[in-house]
Amino acid sequence: MQKISIVVPCYNEEKVLPIFYNELKKVMYSMNYIDFEIILVNDGSTDATLEIFKVLAKKDKKIKYISFSRNFGKEAAMYAGFKESTGDYAAIMDADLQDPPSLLPEMYRLINEDGYDSVATRRMSRKNEPKIRSYCAKKFYKLMNKISNVDMVDGARDFRLMTRQVLNSILEISEYNRFSKGIFGFVGYNTKWLPYENVERAAGDSKWSFWKLFVYSLEGITAFSTTPLIISSLVGILFCLISVIVIIAIIIKTLIYGDVTGGWPSTICIIMFVSGVQLLSIGIIGQYLSKTYLEVKNRPLYIIKEKNK
Repeated sequence: MQKISIVVPCYNEEKVLPIFYNELKKVMYSMNYIDFEIILVNDGSTDATLEIFKVLAKKDKKIKYISFSRNFGKEAAMYAGFKESTGDYAAIMDADLQDPPSLLPEMYRLINEDGYDSVATRRMSRKNEPKIRSYCAKKFYKLMNKISNVDMVDGARDFRLMTRQVLNSILEISEYNRFSKGIFGFVGYNTKWLPYENVERAAGDSKWSFWKLFVYSLEGITAFSTTPLIISSLVGILFCLISVIVIIAIIIKTLIYGDVTGGWPSTICIIMFVSGVQLLSIGIIGQYLSKTYLEVKNRPLYIIKEKNK
């Protein structure tokens, strides 16, 4: 019998975990031709998430849980769950039921019958989401597809089912600064995109604020594109050319009309503008240097405080 490992990163999900488990149990019962293991990853929760893990693990021997020593982030939790998985297939999903477990049978069928290596999900719409957030998300995916070599689909979720071969390829990418949507695209393989209508959280609140999503998007840009560095260099070249032209114009004007002392306000504006561009360029370079700094320190992605198996 083939086995599917279901990896569920959790951060303060005490309200939704029992609901999620009951829904997942229904799907596992309907797929009685498959063996399952559920890997729950506690990403430094401050509520009763870990206690619920323990209660569920006592009732269901299929449940394996991991608890971090602190909050290391969803990317680290996903990677930890992948490393612990032993199935022929691995699925990643959130506990808030915005990734419907009911899609699993169709995802499994597409891999086994249609020959796909992985089946990923994407939302057909962003209803019930703030308009500014939806707009920025769409622009981000559009930008990433232009400046990087990885394929990122608008509305893509982390929820996907993949073969062991795909999972092993992902595990080989053990970099510290992780952006899984980019990593999934980087490893390639034959992926089927399964669209579905957006689903609201079953309980609790989202842990992703607009600011956190913005920082996460910067992580993706710096992880899978060097275009900002190229733009910074081109802007520098452009300003050098402009400065040469302006210097020549000033020399000619001085020779014809004599010494001209006017234009102090415009000079200050130009200095401020050019200084701003320089600081922006330094900031871009600093982002890449900071990522390199974190990589070479070779710190662990996470620290496990407790596990049951």
